[in-house]
Amino acid sequence: MAKRSKTAQAAYDIAYPVAEQMGLDLVDAEYKKEGPSYFLRLFIDRKGGVGIDECEEFSRVIDPILDEKLRHDADYFEVSSPGLTRPLTEIRDYIRYEGEKLELSFMPGSGLGGDVIAKASGVNSEEETVIFEKEDGEKFEAKISDISKAVRHIEF
Repeated sequence: MAKRSKTAQAAYDIAYPVAEQMGLDLVDAEYKKEGPSYFLRLFIDRKGGVGIDECEEFSRVIDPILDEKLRHDADYFEVSSPGLTRPLTEIRDYIRYEGEKLELSFMPGSGLGGDVIAKASGVNSEEETVIFEKEDGEKFEAKISDISKAVRHIEF
């Protein structure tokens, strides 16, 4: 789980079930000072991605709920996509991007080699492991703790 401030964690806890009801994944929340202003941001995603319409709809639904239940002094509230190349850090990230190519780097000593491009082809949530498939069809399994970096492989 991401490290969040108390305010960001409270916002996350309030917004998570609402996002789930709307068919969205609440990926993260942040509360931070930028210049003289404080920002509260929620990041949403789903398989296939989200656009501005989904961000706007979720913002419209969650904003009054946060105003009622969350005490904060944010000057600005935003709902955003986490971006195409954000790092995958939790098991649910691998579930969301199952079947898509990922760029992977592994921890030294994991025995999994260097950088690899492979598809996530299965997930064991209990063991926190992911089965990957290389382009040549070779499959291998890795624990999330053995992955030092994973991002979506974007081809233009």
